[in-house]
Amino acid sequence: MNIKIVLEGKLRESYFKEGVFEYQKRLSGRLEIIETSSIIEYIKNKKNAYIITLEIEGKQLSSREFAYKIQGIENSGLANEILFLIGGADGLSQDVRALSNFKFSMSKLTFLHQEAVLILTEQIYRAYKILNNEPYHK
Repeated sequence: MNIKIVLEGKLRESYFKEGVFEYQKRLSGRLEIIETSSIIEYIKNKKNAYIITLEIEGKQLSSREFAYKIQGIENSGLANEILFLIGGADGLSQDVRALSNFKFSMSKLTFLHQEAVLILTEQIYRAYKILNNEPYHK
């Protein structure tokens, strides 16, 4: 299944780009980063996507729970891709939040959107290691 992190804005700092690229490489093309100026425009025609919004008020999951959430979405057959949506400085619009299939919080802390992309990318990588019973996760 394709997984995309849709970011309102851009990854600007080279150290964030390098970290994200490293996990993308490890995921063998399974993960794509989409930089856009309008998330709502990007997702408006995504009828077969499972949309996960990153929101402070969302549900927090452990790394194992996160892995099983991804597995459950993949096994459901209801979607052909998973879209993780990360807002810019003002967060996600109410219109975007209303389209969410799952509201997810990585923490009660607020992160720069570039940091959130890197952390989420690593957690997606960790999720597949968990699901494949590989030793990365402790």
